Amino acid sequence: MNLEYFIARRLITADGRKSNISAPIIKIAIAAIAIGMVMMIVSVATGLGLQQKIREKVSAFNGHIIISNYDENTSDVSVKPISINQEFYPKFKNVSGIRHVQAVASKAGIIRTDTAYDFVILKGVGKDYDWSNLKEYLISGKLPDFSGALNNDILISEYLAKRLNLKTGDTFSTYFMKDGGNGLPNLRVFHISGVYNSGFQEFDSSYIIGDIRHIQRLNKWRPDEIGQFEVFLADFSQIETKGDEVYKQTPSTLNTKTIVQKYYYIFEWLKLFDFNIFVILMVMIVVSTINMVVALLVLILERTQMIGILKALGAANWSVRKIFLYNAFYLILRGLFWGNVIGIGMILVQQHFGIIELDPASYYVTQAPVYLNWDYIVLLNLGTILICLVVLLIPSYIITRISPVKAIRFD
Repeated sequence: MNLEYFIARRLITADGRKSNISAPIIKIAIAAIAIGMVMMIVSVATGLGLQQKIREKVSAFNGHIIISNYDENTSDVSVKPISINQEFYPKFKNVSGIRHVQAVASKAGIIRTDTAYDFVILKGVGKDYDWSNLKEYLISGKLPDFSGALNNDILISEYLAKRLNLKTGDTFSTYFMKDGGNGLPNLRVFHISGVYNSGFQEFDSSYIIGDIRHIQRLNKWRPDEIGQFEVFLADFSQIETKGDEVYKQTPSTLNTKTIVQKYYYIFEWLKLFDFNIFVILMVMIVVSTINMVVALLVLILERTQMIGILKALGAANWSVRKIFLYNAFYLILRGLFWGNVIGIGMILVQQHFGIIELDPASYYVTQAPVYLNWDYIVLLNLGTILICLVVLLIPSYIITRISPVKAIRFD
């Protein structure tokens, strides 16, 4: 039998504790551990969730790596065409970890209705376009199908639809300027097959998605000429490595750019969340540890006579310290249990019901996204237990300074 564990268990289950001076201190310590764990779970889940969701939205409209011409064009409009007949298309066989490659093109235009007008970018896509990236953002209608003959179906954002008083099934006129700006603009009449809302206003306020063959005809390109390629990776964490590999495996006449490079300001902002999460974790662990130190000191003070008796009977200092460390471990586990129950419960509620909403103009999402993964929850719990117990070794050292004679006479 483990004597230290036996004594610690008797102390934990003793009815006398409920009425002594340590009861409120212990409750505060347990509450501090629980609140700390709730804060840590929520901060990690929301921080990682926001990072992941924004990455998904940026890549849904751009891919992970963009292959285009070398030119001075800084806009999202395709100016010089490139041939679709490339060694890396439609399968990028020379680089592993690439999930999909698709050809796209874009052209600026003006939508004109009876009551309003707006500047837009028509993103032309073909039969190779992966609609699964946008499917979750579809709120009405259906996704267009460009696998057959040329058609006038387009996908428009809810933001633009409201500004232009349009809805699914409506048609509208779009004017495209000719190259060089000479002559009357080209007119195309499009039919709205579906409306999407990504919550990413930078894209929602600009993009409509239609058949790439419209852009090829407007720009007088050949059927095998497109604006750029979008490359999707199987693992986003490898984007820098794969970006370098893709650059080396593409012709010298083409340029490659990752979305981290193109939208550096967004990804630099996302990195701040890592620092914020780290600060919150450190603060919560420090607060929890301080409360546990206070609770342990109170427990030692309260059981000074018992410590003296045990030492008088021949118990070693480390053996007595282990009794109180077992006791502290029990309190930590109680706090972690309630912290996990409340924290995971809050994450699940937000995940299924989206109670907390955010301003998309500031956060690029309409609801606070959460990422629930058991790996980081287990690590948070183990880390809290380990740090608290290591720190508690210091105040438990006070037991070695207690004299059995003085302790037994202590009142």
